[in-house]
Amino acid sequence: MKIRDLLKIKDRRVVTVGPDETISAAVKKLAEYDRGSLPVCNEKGELVGIVTERDVVRKCFASVDACAGFRVKDVMTSRVAIAIPDDGVEYAISVMKQKRIRHLPVVEDQRVVGMVSMRDLLDMQLSETSAEVRYAGLLPRRPQRPVV
Repeated sequence: MKIRDLLKIKDRRVVTVGPDETISAAVKKLAEYDRGSLPVCNEKGELVGIVTERDVVRKCFASVDACAGFRVKDVMTSRVAIAIPDDGVEYAISVMKQKRIRHLPVVEDQRVVGMVSMRDLLDMQLSETSAEVRYAGLLPRRPQRPVV
């Protein structure tokens, strides 16, 4: 399957943030649109970075007092691994594993046309699989064997 096909299936709007926006604005977008990351795009709409929940937590809240003054460009990752619509999902899986990332912007003509997450890839691969969910504390206990 090609990335472009996966984007059609999930049909999710691309939400971006600008490099000069505040971290507060980025966090609001992450929460409002239920995202784990946002592509950072310049005024031309070109990808210049990516900011993730993890970036915010690790870089901002290491120094809570300074967090209010941070801009997206202060915490974003500027060397962004990407996919293009004609890549196969295997490429996305391989890149995510190699780079230890969970979100991959899909770029065409320097512009973000979609985002693929590890969850999207798992959902696609497991769409025909189901399992009964088990919860901690609700499993039947095995009888304990006496210590000899």
